[in-house]
Amino acid sequence: MAACIALDADCEAMCRLAASLMAHGSVHARAACRLCADVCSACGDECARHDHDHCQACATACRDCAQECRAMAVGAP
Repeated sequence: MAACIALDADCEAMCRLAASLMAHGSVHARAACRLCADVCSACGDECARHDHDHCQACATACRDCAQECRAMAVGAP
């Protein structure tokens, strides 16, 4: 589960960064959203490997976030 925990931390940090860049209209928001989608997808895939309910909930949340980040990467300023 060490890889899962590490990816959770990466995902959280990347989501915070992407949200911050979007909030102030950074020219780097699209790139951050693309990277955030990649990190969230990786986190979701890792979490899905574990049978715990909280891991499955995390996998779903990460995959949903990845989908939203991809959409924002296309439409962000």
